Amino acid sequence: MGRGWEPMLEQVARERYPRLVARAMLLVPSRADAEDLVQEALVATFAARARFGSVGQAEQYVRRAIVSRFVDRVRRGDRERSAVERTAARRQPSAGLDEHGLATDVEAALLALSPRVRACIVLRHLDDLSVRETASVLGLSDGAVKRYVSDGVAALNAALGTTSTDSDPVVLVPAQEVERGA
Repeated sequence: MGRGWEPMLEQVARERYPRLVARAMLLVPSRADAEDLVQEALVATFAARARFGSVGQAEQYVRRAIVSRFVDRVRRGDRERSAVERTAARRQPSAGLDEHGLATDVEAALLALSPRVRACIVLRHLDDLSVRETASVLGLSDGAVKRYVSDGVAALNAALGTTSTDSDPVVLVPAQEVERGA
């Protein structure tokens, strides 16, 4: 008896694996750890035999599973100390872009953040999840996500010598439009 989820798993692994590893490397300091994280996320995603309508949907689910697995590792506490040691031992960033398309100084600044703050920044600003979605993925309150993101952006600005500007005007949106967009 064939398993309907296997072709989707094979397609995701074949077509999206490099992007998934690149995303995971934003959370962990080494490629080997990133590959382990992606493998754990793929197993968790497809072990549940979830059905996806497209490779894109499956990839999004795996991306969220990567962050969930990362947070689980941190919660267990067995890797945090070694992650800090690896980050400190990592060579100084050089100018230019790395294999993920991020400036290496940005990657280094991300790795200097605490794991939870880093996870919030990646989900909010790179995966473009809402505060509510980020809170759900990480098992946090909306307020905690807002605080971690705020602290993380401030730390990134300080590390990179940048500033956040609020040059765009605030636009009030009727409540029914917010509910439809959420």
